[in-house]
Amino acid sequence: MSDDDGYFGENVAAGYDDEESDMFRPDVVGRTVDLLAELAGDGAALELGIGTGRIALPLAGRGVPVHGIDMSRAMVDRLRAKPGGDAIGVAIGDFATTRVAGEFTLAYLVFNTINNLTTQDAQVDCFRNAAAHLRPGGCFVVEVGVPDLRRLPPGQSAVPFHIGDTHWAFDTYDPATQAMSSNYVTIVDGRAEHSSIPFRYVWPAELDLMARLAGLRLRDRWEDWTREPFTGKSRKHVSVWEKPAD
Repeated sequence: MSDDDGYFGENVAAGYDDEESDMFRPDVVGRTVDLLAELAGDGAALELGIGTGRIALPLAGRGVPVHGIDMSRAMVDRLRAKPGGDAIGVAIGDFATTRVAGEFTLAYLVFNTINNLTTQDAQVDCFRNAAAHLRPGGCFVVEVGVPDLRRLPPGQSAVPFHIGDTHWAFDTYDPATQAMSSNYVTIVDGRAEHSSIPFRYVWPAELDLMARLAGLRLRDRWEDWTREPFTGKSRKHVSVWEKPAD
């Protein structure tokens, strides 16, 4: 790790909101917030890995009280600097284990953030932590990609996902341990700079078992925030687990 902020320190936080990926598109953010606001109902929402507030701020703008947990002070500083950011409570710590006061109708993890927990034990702890914050009938939502192992021919461990004139990015996979990393190579002033962030990929069925260990049950699984059916061809999923009311 680069510092106490983990892998999302100042060097990442400084340019995080400059991303041009689909996750920042207004229609993508809008669909995400629509579904989360519906699930939150008249209660409060807890975002695990709140970051710079890409989802938390518009969700709060819909009238949903939002609290967050994040390890990176650098990312949270960006949230605080945005309009409305100072009204969102944030606890600094590991979202797999950090507790906050209150009871929530919704807890959620978006954009592959569950993979930032690089061990199975930590991912199981995360489900238990989310369940402990939920009131009966509340929901835990995770948005995460389906491991892209079908693109790996025998003997290959890397899959590129961006190729440009001055920037390249690729993921590496270890099927034996489910360890993966996202790697970025950028040309700056004629010199190559490399950065890497570790993850642990996880299968939908594995997440369902983690949910059961935490006392949650699967309610819905879709291909995306559009609620299209999840199929064997889906590249990602949005899954909703419910805490039983009885």
